[in-house]
Amino acid sequence: EIRALLPPGIEFQYPYDESIYVERAVTEVFETIFIAFALVVVTIFIFLRNIRSTLIPALTVPVSVLGTFALLNAFGYSINIFTLLALVLAIGIVVDDAIVVLENIYRHIEEGDSPMLAAQKTLREIAFAIISITLSLVAVFLPLAFVGGLTGKLLLEFAVALAGSVLISAVVALTLSPMVSARWLKPLDQVKHGAVFNWFERRFDGITRRYTTMLTWTLRHSFLTMLVALGSLVLGGYFYKNLDQEFLPEEDKGRFLALALTPEGSTPAFTDRMVRQMEKIASENPAVESYFTAVALPFNGPGDPTQGFMFVRLKDDPNRPGVRDVVGGPTGIGARFFGEVAGAFAIPIMPKAVDLGISQPFEMVVSFPDLKELTSTSEVVLGKLRAAGFLAQARSTVEISKPELRVHIDRDRAGSLGVAVADISRTLQILFGGQDLAKVKQDGRQYDVIAQLNKERRLTPSDLDQIYVPNNRGEMVQLANVVTTDSGAGPNRIERYNRQRSVTIQGTPMGVTLGDAMDRAEVILKETLPPGFTYSWRGESQNLRESSGDIWFLLILACIIVYMVLAAQFESLIHPFTVMLALPLAALGAFGL
Repeated sequence: EIRALLPPGIEFQYPYDESIYVERAVTEVFETIFIAFALVVVTIFIFLRNIRSTLIPALTVPVSVLGTFALLNAFGYSINIFTLLALVLAIGIVVDDAIVVLENIYRHIEEGDSPMLAAQKTLREIAFAIISITLSLVAVFLPLAFVGGLTGKLLLEFAVALAGSVLISAVVALTLSPMVSARWLKPLDQVKHGAVFNWFERRFDGITRRYTTMLTWTLRHSFLTMLVALGSLVLGGYFYKNLDQEFLPEEDKGRFLALALTPEGSTPAFTDRMVRQMEKIASENPAVESYFTAVALPFNGPGDPTQGFMFVRLKDDPNRPGVRDVVGGPTGIGARFFGEVAGAFAIPIMPKAVDLGISQPFEMVVSFPDLKELTSTSEVVLGKLRAAGFLAQARSTVEISKPELRVHIDRDRAGSLGVAVADISRTLQILFGGQDLAKVKQDGRQYDVIAQLNKERRLTPSDLDQIYVPNNRGEMVQLANVVTTDSGAGPNRIERYNRQRSVTIQGTPMGVTLGDAMDRAEVILKETLPPGFTYSWRGESQNLRESSGDIWFLLILACIIVYMVLAAQFESLIHPFTVMLALPLAALGAFGL
């Protein structure tokens, strides 16, 4: 519609369109759901070797998925990547209860019962067990919805979708599966097995015999079995300790963002020239489709003329290099930014699975009351971080680099001339900084009345000689008679964190994960920071630290709830540990892979 309104020769493009990635990701997840469903059906058929028996647990999947969609709609949630990923995981889980019910019904049929009677006996025997299993699974998944911070927001819909699908599958297993089994299954004397069934049966009989032999051996060598279990537990802990830690993985979204930070005092024109150099570098890369640049974008306030932004869009081609390859490497765009854009600090920011803003992943805040000592110590820390080699584009957000003119009031001289210090300060504030004195309305519009010197009369220190202030006798006194000036460099900004002066050090992990970079940085901080200095994490780094603690708390909480459910089922305080001993052993597979 917009293109039809444009004059000939004018075109427009979307420099930033998140919907392309979202639509593609949702489509891929839907495809994964169908593939997972097909694999589950094939796996069930291999073990059951009967089409009728396979269809019974297979019916659980679409019913549970549709029921989960209804549940998400009731909570006001949408179909997104997180809810769809929950359904991908749920497909393999929701059929468990139905398979357990079907297997027990089949056992009774083998014992001579009719399908209807077998279904009735099964419900009486394992209904409580199905409920217990379901509650145990919900106890694991649902607490994810109560995680605080950004992690909780990301996992809320995921947890509700996964827990809801498990609950619905239990209802289906206790209602639909027995009913269908009673109607569809046939007595064994009416079932004829073919060559395929007999071939699988022989293979499974062989597996069963080998499993029985192995189980007998472990029971006879219980001490050695316990040693192997303890060794597996220790090995799982070793794997966990050596796992890489990061809050969100990088994601190839076909785009990336770059920042250009020029020295303090730079004009928009200078920053624009630096951005033009970045444009030239990006245009020479064959993987780049288009780019959009801007200087001094006003994100959360007035735009900063020392900041330039570049949104780079890559070609929608399955054969193009990934974003990491386009940006990284010795000949990548990021390396060329660093080597060829001499007048600016150019920082490419890789896209994450979930966008968290335009800051770098590594973000550390150092706090101390005295600004001068804070900035000098932060420079020492920054130098050590750069020398360590695990951070790229490391920088400090506060630098003593902004040109400034300092005005010193001679209080004794001002007092002798009858000039109040407050009048001097107020005069400087109004004439140089400007002040909104009133508002007027004209033709239905409201205008601010701002008192300030013309730009031409507030450019140089000599302009102070043309300013006068009144004394207590009504006489005008030249400002130069009561003030002195000197020039120097001051902080480019004043930051506070928890009401303390602070400096933020940012960077991008290079060759290590974010968690490893944070651990190494903490070692440097403990060796470098004098007494009284404090440090904390911000942004993605803070989210990683908080999520690590939350996940461990939820893991312990889930274990406690599972123990309570199993204790109620077994009516014992000891037997639940028999089942839960599988948890630490499962760590070997989870962390090892």
